[in-house]
Amino acid sequence: MESKSFFRFTLFSVAIAFLLLFTWSHLPYPPPSQVTTLLDCATNSPWCTSKNRFQSKQPATTITKTPAATTATKRRRHESAVPHHPLDPLTIQELNKVRSILSSHALFKSSKSYALHSVVLEEPDKDLVSEWVKGQPLFPRMASVIARVNGESHVLTVNLETSQVNVLNSAPSSGYPTMTIEDMTSATWAPFSNAEFNQTITQRGVHLDDVACLPISLGWFGPKEENRRLIKVQCYSMKDTANFYMRPIEGLTVLLNMDTKEVVEISDSGRSIPIPKATNTDYRYSEQNQQLNLINPISIEQPKGPSFVIEDEHLVKWANWEFHLKADPRAGVVVSRAKVRDPDSGIMRDVLYKGFTSELFVPYMDPTDAWYFKTYMDAGEYGFGLQAMPLDPLNDCPRNAHYMDGVFAAGDGVPYVRSNMICVFESYAGDIGWRHAESPITGMEIKEVRPKVTLVVRMAASVANYDYIVDWEFQTDGLIRIKVGLSGILMVKGTTYENMNQMNGQENLYGTLLSENVIGVIHDHYITFHLDMDIDGSDNSFVKVNLKRQETSPEESPRKSYLKAVRNVAKTEKDAQVQIKLYDPSEFHMINPTKKTRVGNPVGYKLVPGGTAASLLDHDDPPQKRGAFTNNQIWVTPYNRSEQWAGGLFVYQSQGEDTLAVWSDRDRSIENKDIVLWYTLGFHHIPCQEDFPIMPTVSSSFDLKPVNFFESNPILRIPPNVEKDLPVCKPAASG
Repeated sequence: MESKSFFRFTLFSVAIAFLLLFTWSHLPYPPPSQVTTLLDCATNSPWCTSKNRFQSKQPATTITKTPAATTATKRRRHESAVPHHPLDPLTIQELNKVRSILSSHALFKSSKSYALHSVVLEEPDKDLVSEWVKGQPLFPRMASVIARVNGESHVLTVNLETSQVNVLNSAPSSGYPTMTIEDMTSATWAPFSNAEFNQTITQRGVHLDDVACLPISLGWFGPKEENRRLIKVQCYSMKDTANFYMRPIEGLTVLLNMDTKEVVEISDSGRSIPIPKATNTDYRYSEQNQQLNLINPISIEQPKGPSFVIEDEHLVKWANWEFHLKADPRAGVVVSRAKVRDPDSGIMRDVLYKGFTSELFVPYMDPTDAWYFKTYMDAGEYGFGLQAMPLDPLNDCPRNAHYMDGVFAAGDGVPYVRSNMICVFESYAGDIGWRHAESPITGMEIKEVRPKVTLVVRMAASVANYDYIVDWEFQTDGLIRIKVGLSGILMVKGTTYENMNQMNGQENLYGTLLSENVIGVIHDHYITFHLDMDIDGSDNSFVKVNLKRQETSPEESPRKSYLKAVRNVAKTEKDAQVQIKLYDPSEFHMINPTKKTRVGNPVGYKLVPGGTAASLLDHDDPPQKRGAFTNNQIWVTPYNRSEQWAGGLFVYQSQGEDTLAVWSDRDRSIENKDIVLWYTLGFHHIPCQEDFPIMPTVSSSFDLKPVNFFESNPILRIPPNVEKDLPVCKPAASG
């Protein structure tokens, strides 16, 4: 019974994942040759049953990988790819070479077990990359490796030319590396080998055949959890729905040793709480009883083709922009060497050396036994890029999109391809770049309008239940907009209540009753971005421009007050720690004090926050100590290649001693230096019934906008649209 249930659990988990377009790496998955979809089920695939579930004929404890080269599309021959740019990610050939070099190194040869938690390019020094031009030889290719060997964490570099391995031994005092897919996979099946766990499940009235489990990072809450890699596992009933998240086996938590796979402790505090019904929980289009057609199909047509090109797989050129683009297993998308063309000189000018999602902090606001530890660090614990899904053409990205794959290394070093992980496309939503129509009272009949077309770089990550959509949007006026969208499925809590009229008014639900026996728990999302701005060069300054009310005297003006701009250049890091306040308005400029416009203003860019949220947790609360990088919305630090991850290099079970907040408190000099801007985009989420059973996307964004960077409006001379240049699409015949 246990074996059968494990096989069904494992492979049904895969079915769900692939219905969401790819392996969701929190759950086990079968070999790619055994993966199917609902479409395959219609053709009597042996891997489907009448309920579209997967059944395995192979022991689920075997994790089979298909070599990356065999999964590559015809358009992208990854097995023969070679690097063309110093920042190009490691290729399949290079990843295989890293694996070979390490396997013969003494550290690994003498070990009983090891796992590679990260294998990425060790980027050349920034100064070298900034001076490199196409056509010059590449610098020696190096790999940065984080490995666990015999229970110890190691940071290494591998020289791919000389095969030299350098063990850096720079592991912090606490914390562990990002989990591998194998870590997450094995954690979900390990409890099924425990008789007490299986008995507990059956006593809840759930068939073992119908159980799906999640590996949940447990944060850090004291010495009891130190000196061993632990993970918590919670389970759900997937009977009669693909949306098992809405059917929690509430109060059942397994504490697991991630290295030995031994069950350390089982907590079962929710026996009186029923498992919510499956009714109306399925979100798949094919399962809707009544479909809702509200709009006609829409698409952007480009008869002359797109206006962007991607050279050598990673160098994007569009309009007046060019930048390097790659996938990363931890950050997701990395944008580097972003430059914009000056409309007067024609010179490509530096704006951003490197930008990426550094960390995501998601604390849930329920202090009870089965929930207090749910304070996720999605990048550092799970790998934001590892959770990226293949994008769905026509739905995730429009018809004119170009797709880019990620090439990553599994825990044993074998490379694999995360296909269609990033898309690049031009967007036109009817927005206006600039306009002016002259008033009739002037006697001048002038109406000048220019359309706004943008270039979007997109990825979507499904970190278990939640889906994140991250857009980098480039505008021709020099603005970069970074937008984050939240969708997917709520993490919910089971309850005995079916209606709010059953509640005692004093009781705290820690959320909202969404459906019968289902509570959506209040939580926050914080997404912290690392933005290494290089405004016309690397030496920049951060300027806080405060708007201050100035009082006037009666003899000075009929006005009693006005606003004036007061500029303060940050000398040290603490000067640049900013909490955004509505009634203390400021602009936040990154300037190059040595480069001036024609009239003498320093050239710069400004960070323009959109809607955001601030953490209200106590700074001494253990999750907030680990997530202290959310104590401010803005930080500025001197460039340090070892300071890239806001939560620290080793986030899993870390204690918060290696965070952005710790670095910034050193209060180093940042005036006219190579500096990095950090910004945290935040969301408070009080769930509502409209979020059930799946959430409509909610988004927020921030801008990096030119401020005295150009001599005048950089898109003044762009042409308007005229009818003859646009495609003519014939409407469908009306009834």
